[in-house]
Amino acid sequence: MVALLMTTPVFSQTYPPKNTPTLEFAMQLKVTLGETYSIEQTQHGRRTVIPITGGTFEGPNLKGTILNGGADYQLVSEDGSRTELEAIYSIRTDDGISIHVRNNGIVYNGKDAEGKPSFYFKAAPRFEAPANSRYGWLNNALFVCAPEWSQTFKGIVLNVWMVK
Repeated sequence: MVALLMTTPVFSQTYPPKNTPTLEFAMQLKVTLGETYSIEQTQHGRRTVIPITGGTFEGPNLKGTILNGGADYQLVSEDGSRTELEAIYSIRTDDGISIHVRNNGIVYNGKDAEGKPSFYFKAAPRFEAPANSRYGWLNNALFVCAPEWSQTFKGIVLNVWMVK
């Protein structure tokens, strides 16, 4: 059996691989935030909570408001260089459909492999829309998002892409 494994040819990969995913812009969210509070150091790290108080979103196939009542739950590493985030909130489209959002991500402010300063902030929102609504497509795709910094908007702007 071992001899068979050692003589079996290894799959030869062609680069770049076929069927490489692409990104398609899905929406931009402008999220307004409340006052941050901290639960301090827990057994997992320093827990910080940022209330989500509202906002708007718009994309090629949907538009609406971000509902008050959600929050971004952040877990900060002991040295402060890495933050795991989990934002949980709801949005409502202009035609009255409510959609639940759970956005998990990583913020890293440290050094890269060469020791140079490095900043990384990406997340992967998941949507729960009514399956029989015109927004059911949100349930059946993967999404990624990245922040866009604005001097004029007090909150966070997130650009969201669907992985194709």
